Amino acid sequence: MSKVLVLNASYEPLNITNWRRAVVLLIKGKAEQVEHNGKYVYPEFPIPTVIRLRHYIRVPYKEIPLTRRNILYRDGNSCQYCGYTGDELTLDHVMPRSRHGSDSWENIVTACVRCNIKKGNRTPKEANMILRHQPRKPYSSLHFEVAKYVNGGSHQEWQKYVIGI
Repeated sequence: MSKVLVLNASYEPLNITNWRRAVVLLIKGKAEQVEHNGKYVYPEFPIPTVIRLRHYIRVPYKEIPLTRRNILYRDGNSCQYCGYTGDELTLDHVMPRSRHGSDSWENIVTACVRCNIKKGNRTPKEANMILRHQPRKPYSSLHFEVAKYVNGGSHQEWQKYVIGI
């Protein structure tokens, strides 16, 4: 069924829930409807796609782990040099580790084996290779899940509430 983006009182994305839970929050007065999809539960009561909580919820900061899976997902499972999408993808340090390049979101990208070998122990500029997207850290742990729905074509209305998608 339909998913609903839940925003904090400050319009910061908190999580994704199902439409039934969202309707319960609306009926109890704990949230207000921000966006709807044109479908109705009852006449005059549309099914929400985005709701905002009326009271601010304090959320502890959660670090997004730097894992191979997360980097591949951030880069759309494609080489950041040539655009190849397939099974033979590796991770490449933009500033090579031999030159004191760190293991960080801003220094690691997805690369195919061919481009990784071609780049070698050089920076992209030295190898005359252009990065398709500058690597950066995702803004929140919810980023990947929201991106899946927005980039998948459903819930385009979520895009204006999430930074970096």
